[in-house]
Amino acid sequence: MHTHTLLRQLQIRYPVIQAPMLGVSTPEMAAAASNAGGLGSLAVGGLSPDAVATLLDQTRALTSKPFAVNLFVHNVPELDAATPEPMQQLIQRLAAERGYILTDADLRLPRLYTYKDQLDVLVKEDVRLVSFTFGCPDDDSIRLLKTHNLLLTGTATSLKEAAWLQDKGIDMVVAQGIEAGGHRGSFLHLGDDLPQQSLEALLQDMKTDIHIPVIAAGGIRDVAGAKKMIDLGAAAVQLGTLFIPTRESQAIPGYKQLLSGKTEMRSVLTTAFSGRWARGLSNAFIRAIETSGIPVLPYPYQNALTTALRKKAQAQNDPEFTSLWAGTELPLTTVADMSATIVTQFGRALADES
Repeated sequence: MHTHTLLRQLQIRYPVIQAPMLGVSTPEMAAAASNAGGLGSLAVGGLSPDAVATLLDQTRALTSKPFAVNLFVHNVPELDAATPEPMQQLIQRLAAERGYILTDADLRLPRLYTYKDQLDVLVKEDVRLVSFTFGCPDDDSIRLLKTHNLLLTGTATSLKEAAWLQDKGIDMVVAQGIEAGGHRGSFLHLGDDLPQQSLEALLQDMKTDIHIPVIAAGGIRDVAGAKKMIDLGAAAVQLGTLFIPTRESQAIPGYKQLLSGKTEMRSVLTTAFSGRWARGLSNAFIRAIETSGIPVLPYPYQNALTTALRKKAQAQNDPEFTSLWAGTELPLTTVADMSATIVTQFGRALADES
């Protein structure tokens, strides 16, 4: 059974994985999830090697259990120097109208780090588990990581992507349904070809051809939903939005309140904040960008341009001008105060099934 294989490979007690959520998840969250018997995830996509080393040290100070380090695996496209100007001007104007002053330095494109910049520190720091999204590492990178006995987990939004990862020797795959909050992990589909399959349909597709353990992600809000995905062939579940209102999350209070309140909400797919398709709650910034007529820059350029504004909005607890990544099925019906509670609740229920 794939669940037993996964538990053995990851050296965890429960088939419950805390989703990596850059900007929301923390070393405290990853450590709490791992200490409770699941697998915590430390999100480091796009960060400098020094920042990665610091986060690893912080997490290891809180747990001796296994945890995954999550990378963004993507190529940085070429961009003409003048191309960002219309979007820079729009963001500056929208910020000013909201009461946030952005300087030219705030809107200057920074040094952009890729996963290849991070590999040496992962090897040096003796990381054991690496998950990734947005693509597949190149052959040389896979060889380097495998040589140092790292276990690799990729992300797929279609059977085609899952098969690609399997053929590359990746050890496990996250099946990301369209219900999942945050960025889409799509990498073999561009533009209007974005996969829209539900998690249930995706798991059904993978049943015959995918022989490595499959981790179900997207719209799982309760134990019943998790059990259903295990019954459909998933070896484990990956939970994200449920962790956002917890104490270990660095989400702003307004963000947490929206997820745990009583008002019906709808998450949308947008490229407004980062240049990659992602699912989150609609807000004033998304609507302004999408109705402006100005082309959104490709990832990671759009993401870099909106960073300073998002930080200013977060400092003011302003959910209208920062990204609010969230899956479907909102608002959350049960909200846990502690990350460990989520892992324990789901883990014990799933353990009873096995």
